[in-house]
Amino acid sequence: MKTLDSIPTNKIERAGQLMKTGIKVGGNYIAYYGEKIVNPSLTKEKLNENNAEDIYDGLQNLKGSALKVAQMLSMDKSIMPQAYVDKFSLSQFSVPPLSAPLVRKTFKKYLGKFPEEIYDSFTPDSINAASIGQVHVAHKDGKKLAVKIQYPGVADSISSDLALVKPFATRMFNLKGKDSEKYFKEVENKLLEETDYILELKQSVEMAEACKDIKNLRFPTYYPELSSEKILTMDWMEGEHLSEFASHNTDTQKGDQLGQALWDFYMFQMHQLRQVHADPHPGNFLIDANANLMPIDFGCIKKVPNEFYIPYFELANPKFINNPALFSEKLYQLEILRTDDSPEEVAYFTKLFHRLLSLFTKPFHSERFDFSDEDFFGAIATMGEEFAKDTQLRKMNGNRGSKHFLYINRTFFGLYNLMHDLKARVDTQQYRSYMLQK
Repeated sequence: MKTLDSIPTNKIERAGQLMKTGIKVGGNYIAYYGEKIVNPSLTKEKLNENNAEDIYDGLQNLKGSALKVAQMLSMDKSIMPQAYVDKFSLSQFSVPPLSAPLVRKTFKKYLGKFPEEIYDSFTPDSINAASIGQVHVAHKDGKKLAVKIQYPGVADSISSDLALVKPFATRMFNLKGKDSEKYFKEVENKLLEETDYILELKQSVEMAEACKDIKNLRFPTYYPELSSEKILTMDWMEGEHLSEFASHNTDTQKGDQLGQALWDFYMFQMHQLRQVHADPHPGNFLIDANANLMPIDFGCIKKVPNEFYIPYFELANPKFINNPALFSEKLYQLEILRTDDSPEEVAYFTKLFHRLLSLFTKPFHSERFDFSDEDFFGAIATMGEEFAKDTQLRKMNGNRGSKHFLYINRTFFGLYNLMHDLKARVDTQQYRSYMLQK
């Protein structure tokens, strides 16, 4: 794979790269519709493949928040065409890395020394590269280490990247009025947090300590003295990414064991810690030879305030879902319904969210749940397709819900997909035993 000697960091350079990508995508559509005239039975499969490849190629050279968006989109398996899911999922742990000279320059700037002066040995070529940073292998004092290095200029480009994306997102999600700014600000703040490796170090140590008693869960040790705001050093954890494991695993007991650990990990965070690892994609989890789950990235932690937590989980209770008055009250508390809504909007969104929550909260309605259930995930996919085609929905004001929904829904959507990949059957209440120990 080619390496990068530089990354576009100013707004004009990054806008130019996105414009080139847009021209390529436009050319793909022209070619598709030209061929469609000759061959009316032509499907959009090849068009999707070409567009996904061109968009990904453009984003991977920009890295940072632009590539992070692709990573987030790759989790949306039920709505996005498979070609996009397949291509964008590469952003989780396989993109062009920084060149060795640029890596050395980063070390000198942020730790005051070159890597060979800090570690007993350091591999100049990265083992994997993702949206915000890349990982190298090092050794020191007999320990094998993973060293994560952040790409230069990532933090500085976040605001300008989001400014470029904002007009498209506003139209795509039909956001109207000044209230829409709260969503963009939430994304910007979380992305900026992900570029602060001192914060990530603190979050990693605290999360590992808080969750250490959860069965079949392992965490690396972190090394503050070998870390800085752009460099993070931790133990090297031997294993394969969750998606790789799931692709070949035929042992249902291992799938259940890993799924239970993953479920307990997330429910314990949510209900005990009131903060949660909000980036649940396969590249952030390794599986060891004994089917232990190893979370390896705590850059994105979402705190869950009580004013959101309480009504959010009350809506997971059938008692609230099936009581029209209580259900409506919770929708207003969560800003899904607004005081300036028309009667038509109130009726429409009440019906839509009742249907959505009745399905999506099913894992919370029983003591055991089977995430290999194709009917459950098929129903989610069908609902997603219907919403995507709903012309009435596109006419409504898209400013729906508290800003906290962005990362909490992303967390649960990603969690469900990981559980489905593992085909896990879990005890949904087991996490409570860990809460009692605290």
